[in-house]
Amino acid sequence: MDGLLQAAVEQSFNAVVITTADLEPPGPRIVYVNPAFVRMTGYAAEELYGRNPRLLQGPRTQPQTIQRLRECLREGRYFQGSTVNYRKDGSSYYVEWNISPVRDENGQVAYFVSVQRDISEQVAAEDRYDLMASALEVNSDQVVMTDWEGRIVYANPAFEARTGYDREEVLGKNPRLLQSGHHDQEFYRELWTTVKGGGPFRATFVNHARDGSLFHLEQTITPVRNRLGEITHFLSIGKDISERVHMEQALRRMATMDLLTGLPNRSFGEQILEREWNRACRYGEIFSVIMADIDHFKAINDHYGHGVGDQILTRVGQQLRTLTRDSDFAIRWGGEEFLILVPKADAKAACGLAERIRAGVAGESHDRVGRITLSLGVAGYRERDSRKRLLRRADDALYRAKEGGRNRIECG
Repeated sequence: MDGLLQAAVEQSFNAVVITTADLEPPGPRIVYVNPAFVRMTGYAAEELYGRNPRLLQGPRTQPQTIQRLRECLREGRYFQGSTVNYRKDGSSYYVEWNISPVRDENGQVAYFVSVQRDISEQVAAEDRYDLMASALEVNSDQVVMTDWEGRIVYANPAFEARTGYDREEVLGKNPRLLQSGHHDQEFYRELWTTVKGGGPFRATFVNHARDGSLFHLEQTITPVRNRLGEITHFLSIGKDISERVHMEQALRRMATMDLLTGLPNRSFGEQILEREWNRACRYGEIFSVIMADIDHFKAINDHYGHGVGDQILTRVGQQLRTLTRDSDFAIRWGGEEFLILVPKADAKAACGLAERIRAGVAGESHDRVGRITLSLGVAGYRERDSRKRLLRRADDALYRAKEGGRNRIECG
């Protein structure tokens, strides 16, 4: 049995060292080391015998661990712990100790046997894990991980800050709680088909926060595999680009909208006209236009100044948005002139709309100028009309309305 025990210790994968139980200076001395201990420390067995194990300690050896070790040895108790030790060549390694007292026939502690294991790779892996976890926590981008079924298993503080949801309350829930309705079911089918097929999915998501506000997320969703290569989770990293999107939208508005009236400008209005004209022609739909002009606008500018003139333009723009239908398009065509596109309406219906606009504008007054009025010309599409001919007939009708006394409509 003694031979078997010795063979087992000699061939053990774990390092084994036995020391005396002397606790007074110079302290315990090494009386046995197995080959694994020699390999771990870089010392030959002959260099270790009679030495104190503290020769393996160095700058990064934790004093509190050594202090706890001494207390256990002094009290004859079992000790378990880990710290940094140093090899003969000065390189460091993390060691895990299990030290037990060995008692003689009188029950006195005569030796200490220590089974040790180099855990440097394990500690390095844990450090990498902790580093990655810290990186996810401090990442300014939103990070969410779900399981295969789409249940949230992790969300970082950036997610909490932007969505308004505490991560604890979303654990186990599906990210669909953020859906805003801006994406159709085909979008989400493509998402899951892609990631469950092993590929990354990239897109800009329009989500809503807990308070209902919308935000834009430039998001990449990547499948995560286990050691067997099986997809088990999905990692989503999203950059909030709401500010950039809002800026781009503002720039588009500046390029397409008249800043004074809030209506489409002439350039964008011509694009709308072409689009609506082509659609009406393709589907054989009726179509009409209204030309409107603010009466005596030059006199208003000359007498009250351009500031008041701008107020008049702004007010008329607001009234046109209020008085027209959702399907209509009111455009600032130039100066004090406006064009209203009236899809799916013949000249008679468009004249009725023009009259409502005329009466609505004339029904209010400016505190300095008084009543503001419009003259309006209406033209409905006729067979073989071109856009140019249709606009010319509306413009001619507008001219007749002005010649006829203003604050009136004429149908061309």
